[in-house]
Amino acid sequence: MTSLLPSLDHASAPAASQEAVRFGGTSLSHAQLAAASGALAARLAGAGRVAVWATPTPETVVAVVAALRAGVPAVPLNPRTGERELAHILADSAPSAVLAGAADTLPPALAALPRTDVDITARGEGVFPEPGPESPALIVYTSGTTGPPKGAVLPRRAIAASLDALEDAWRWTGVDVLVHALPLFHVHGLILGVLGPLRRGGSVRHLGRFSVEGVARELLSGGTMLFGVPTMYHRLAEALDGPEGGETAKALAGARLLVSGSAALPVHDHERIAAATGRRVVERYGMTETLMNTAVRADGEPRPGTVGVPLRGVELRLAEEDGTPVPDTEGTGAIGEIQVRGTNLFSGYLNRPDATAAAFTGDGWFRTGDMATLDADGYVRIVGRKATDLIKSGGHKIGAGEIENALLDHPGVREAAVTGEPDPDLGERIVAWVVPADPGNPPGERELADHVAGQLAPHKRPRTVRYLDALPRNDMGKVMKRALHD
Repeated sequence: MTSLLPSLDHASAPAASQEAVRFGGTSLSHAQLAAASGALAARLAGAGRVAVWATPTPETVVAVVAALRAGVPAVPLNPRTGERELAHILADSAPSAVLAGAADTLPPALAALPRTDVDITARGEGVFPEPGPESPALIVYTSGTTGPPKGAVLPRRAIAASLDALEDAWRWTGVDVLVHALPLFHVHGLILGVLGPLRRGGSVRHLGRFSVEGVARELLSGGTMLFGVPTMYHRLAEALDGPEGGETAKALAGARLLVSGSAALPVHDHERIAAATGRRVVERYGMTETLMNTAVRADGEPRPGTVGVPLRGVELRLAEEDGTPVPDTEGTGAIGEIQVRGTNLFSGYLNRPDATAAAFTGDGWFRTGDMATLDADGYVRIVGRKATDLIKSGGHKIGAGEIENALLDHPGVREAAVTGEPDPDLGERIVAWVVPADPGNPPGERELADHVAGQLAPHKRPRTVRYLDALPRNDMGKVMKRALHD
């Protein structure tokens, strides 16, 4: 396997003098990043796993890159993780040290670990041998929605395969400048948003914290790609109607690629952005355990409500509840669980052979837990999670996602989530959780039910509507549906 980050291994490479990363007023060229990470990698050589206090800073980038170059697995830590969850991750991953910025204040749970401060001005040289393709690169912990977080072991071949498949799908090159404000302890922000540009020899400008103004500024000053989550694109769509709407529209229209991920982007936000800018946001689909599975290609049709087609090297099928493949899936509307197979998959869950075995079928397909349908041309439409978004009501299998999009098409609805609740007659009844556009005058329950029935089908209308001030969301903007019922 060739180097995971080739632009950092050769000081004379064409990209050496070009900017690699920028955080606010601090930037590092590829040569400077190579030098700083090389100095730290030399100190890490031979170490076991290392934890990285993953703040949105250049220190985090240097720390992760150094660990990758040294062949030491890195465990990114969310600085907002609670004490109990952090203690679990540390006990499970058993890092030998924690890498952090010199100014970072670490919580008591990390006090017993040796600390290594990251110096982004350090200078070191050397070419480090590339570990084997199955060598663990990162251990990224899942969100823990169904129990304590599990550490997904991501080998070097999975990262390389996913990033190279996205290069093919998005025509991603070294001249691209990626703009984003995603956390650096998740796959989206760290692997796609940092390692992606570095593997191409391009650059990333991280906003530190998302703002509409920051996105517009960076896109208007050379940014070519924008990565975001639906919450960010919703705020951009809202800004298009404000006093700075013209500047925002110009910035988005000038980007080569607008990509949304980590959750479904509502169709009405797709349409608002397209109407104002003439550009379509494209979506992709991935998980911590699989990295990227599908994407709308740069030369493909941007189709709201879909996450595109399987990436190069990824096999995808839909499966029934008993695990058998769904017959005649394309264009029929049949719902099944997405199962994937390919070089993009993780090695397994750290210290959890039981969970690893349960996640795979006997013939090597990974059970994603996501439910979808396939368009006639193979575009994937995700309807929700098997555990929370597949509603069985009156003998029908119903995906929450299409009902949410129908609700969001109502002018009186700002945000919406749909879940199922036990019902003695229907098995499950459809419940809509709605944030009204005008809290003082929310649309009525019957009005919303009729609106959905008119757009979709009568059996898909919500039987109960509950009004909220806001939907509970996690760091990536995903609605935490279990919290709604809690």
